[in-house]
Amino acid sequence: MEPLNETRDKERIPIAFVIPKYGLLGGAEAVVFEMGERLARMDSFTVHVLAHRWKSGNSPVRFHRIPMIKFPRVFQPLSFAHFVKRWTRRHPEALIHSHERIYRMDLFTFHGIPHQTWIEGIRKKRMGVFDRATAYVERRGIIDPGLSCILPVSSLVREELLRRYPIPGSTVRILHPGVDLERFKRLDRKACRGDIRARHGLAPSDTVLLFVGMNFEIKRLDLVMQGMAHAMGRVPRSSWKLLVAGKGEQRRFGALANALGIRDRVVFTGPVTPVEPYYLAADLFAMPSKMDTFGMAVLEAMAAGLPVIITEKVGARDLVETGKHGFILPDAPAPEALGEVLVRLSEPSLRRTMGERAQKKAALHSWDTVMDELGHIYRQLHKNRYR
Repeated sequence: MEPLNETRDKERIPIAFVIPKYGLLGGAEAVVFEMGERLARMDSFTVHVLAHRWKSGNSPVRFHRIPMIKFPRVFQPLSFAHFVKRWTRRHPEALIHSHERIYRMDLFTFHGIPHQTWIEGIRKKRMGVFDRATAYVERRGIIDPGLSCILPVSSLVREELLRRYPIPGSTVRILHPGVDLERFKRLDRKACRGDIRARHGLAPSDTVLLFVGMNFEIKRLDLVMQGMAHAMGRVPRSSWKLLVAGKGEQRRFGALANALGIRDRVVFTGPVTPVEPYYLAADLFAMPSKMDTFGMAVLEAMAAGLPVIITEKVGARDLVETGKHGFILPDAPAPEALGEVLVRLSEPSLRRTMGERAQKKAALHSWDTVMDELGHIYRQLHKNRYR
């Protein structure tokens, strides 16, 4: 087996990202892809991706296929962790940065919450065989003495992690995902506003509330609709419209909109690519999720200059100050509470002020800033290893 640190790479630190799907659809997958592409362009590192499936980008990333036994389902987490472990034993020189539950790693970016907490606490279900296998792999990896650093994506994840596992808080360091500010800077807001609104039958004068998500139930689209219906009752002449971008049970939520008397004010677009023009075409953003360990859409909305409405169960709350960048609602807010926030945000000057502040806040969380911090962590771990 050829070593990773070939002669031409002897001055570079080999980093191995672990994730079952690299560059494919999914929130964590998109974050890891962005990290991998940017890291591979840096002079100090070589990037290896250990994945079962992948889509390559433009950077010099080296891919290594990890087998996965898919049936029966219980073998998926066990087999993936097993075959990653075999690879890492053959390549002890690599720093293993996992974004998936495995048995042994140097760093673990925790994109979710402990699996048992997710199943029993959020989904309110009993642990099945697959769930027990997933939790087993998770626990082995987290309590492994070789794990030097855990990087939860938010304080919410950190809290749940420390609640579940007896690990020292000093090994846990929050590292939020970043946002590509250039994706918004290179677009013309006025042109996007005109194009997207015309495409979906929205008037220039409409106040457009944007919802972006692939799981309407978890992200509480029903609450957004109920809140808008309340706001319409409080300000009957308001021109509120709800633009729903993403994939979900459109028939079910369309029926709810009809029952609330706002069906003519709700537009379902389905999944959209690129999504940036939709942010720029809207006036504000809402994602009052039951649980979102971070919520990239929140940071993207802020980067687009939109005030945001979220709950305290959205990890991006770390970046939002109520009354300054938007509003953070309680865990299970009443529709009237969200509706009253919309009533307040019906004032254009308030939306504009909050949107400007949100955009400045998002600028502090660019991918450049995140990668600088991550590079520092890698160098420190590499230095400690070869002391």
